[in-house]
Amino acid sequence: MFSPKICGSLTFGRRKTVRPPICLFPYRICISVLLVLVSAVLGCAGQAKAPVKPPESIVAIGDVHNDFDDFVGILRHTGLIDQQNHWTGGKSTFVQVGDLLDRGPKPREVVNLMMALEKEAAQAGGRVVGLLGNHEMMNIMGDLRYVTPMNYGSFAGANSEQRQKAAYEEYVKWRGSHASLLAELPQPMELTEAEWVARHPAGFVEQREALGPKGEYGQWLRGHAAVAEIEGIIFLHGGIHPDVAKMNLDAINNRIHDEIKEFDDLKQYLQNEKLILPFFNLQEINNVLQAEVVAELKSRVSGNEERKAKIQEFLKHVDWLSVRVDGPLWFRGYDKWSEEEGEPQASKVLESYKATHIVVGHTVQKGGRIRPRFGNKVFLIDTGMLSSYYPGGRASALEICGDGKFIAVYLDQQVVLLDPAGTSPHNAAPGEHSGVGNGAASEKATVAPAGHVCSAATAGSQ
Repeated sequence: MFSPKICGSLTFGRRKTVRPPICLFPYRICISVLLVLVSAVLGCAGQAKAPVKPPESIVAIGDVHNDFDDFVGILRHTGLIDQQNHWTGGKSTFVQVGDLLDRGPKPREVVNLMMALEKEAAQAGGRVVGLLGNHEMMNIMGDLRYVTPMNYGSFAGANSEQRQKAAYEEYVKWRGSHASLLAELPQPMELTEAEWVARHPAGFVEQREALGPKGEYGQWLRGHAAVAEIEGIIFLHGGIHPDVAKMNLDAINNRIHDEIKEFDDLKQYLQNEKLILPFFNLQEINNVLQAEVVAELKSRVSGNEERKAKIQEFLKHVDWLSVRVDGPLWFRGYDKWSEEEGEPQASKVLESYKATHIVVGHTVQKGGRIRPRFGNKVFLIDTGMLSSYYPGGRASALEICGDGKFIAVYLDQQVVLLDPAGTSPHNAAPGEHSGVGNGAASEKATVAPAGHVCSAATAGSQ
């Protein structure tokens, strides 16, 4: 009879061939034997040619700042999307650590792509994790210091001129009914239509609506977390200060969401009280409320206690975790700390969460290169993608393989930053990849082919 160990005994060279057994048995038994033989041979061929399935990877990308073209370029280069910008990442996880918005020319294109990829990745068994950055929080709150006229223009439509005019007329009426309040403003608001239009270009009103609590983009952003833990690795925009590490990750996310909701509720209350208009930016709101406080003190007349309390609550937003310089969206310690100062601090944070690594954006790295720090505990991945704003910046991605390898991926090369089995750069200087670590003499730098680096590395090792 045919041996079940046929895969180990058969050869397919010139000297030996597989011959069907002579049919000395009844017809049905003979057919059965032949079927077993064919199945076994095909099974051997399948085993010989079947590729080893690569481990699932995590791809993290830092600050985009509306640079749609370079964002698409690095997504394609890592194999996450195709030429039509549809998800091809399979079961991979893509993490974007915040600051999609501001500065660059194409905010809507960037956000629309992220929204589409979230859905497509989920359908393919993968995942897209979009996190809040400080610029997302700024846009939610109306802190528009880094929003350019071009950004507003991308939200403009056929009736933007009419909407702009209507908003100005609403503003003029508001001024007329708040004459006494205007006298107490710490900074004067614009007086002429030309001044107002210059600060509220076409698309301004639409942008504010789109990012509001009822707007398409605003609702989407409000559904995102500030920090995520994936396979023992913590991802966020700025960083976790050791003092903030007293809070667990869910508590941090809940706190940020609660503050956003509180902001939305307080702003709506102030609008209902006719104190502000819906399109007022954060600076204008703060000025008006401070003027209201001064006017209240001067009048020495007991007013609406609820209103006073709401105003005071709003003015305390500067102390919120979401806007504090030591908060998770703004903290820059991982970049500024020396190695001696930062290594124990980073270890303390990781120990708090029983995590292995932290990956952050927020601070542009000199030379446009991903920077490992503190014995590879922290990876800084903001490489100034928007090179028209950040000279020397470039698009990049950090790919984390299932075997624990960390690889910096650029459009022209890939660099192994951490390889548990070999090379592991250690304590890189600002803007540089170091070449020493884990006993290895230098980092591994190669020309980067398009596609999943982890998959290519796995296939090449077979």
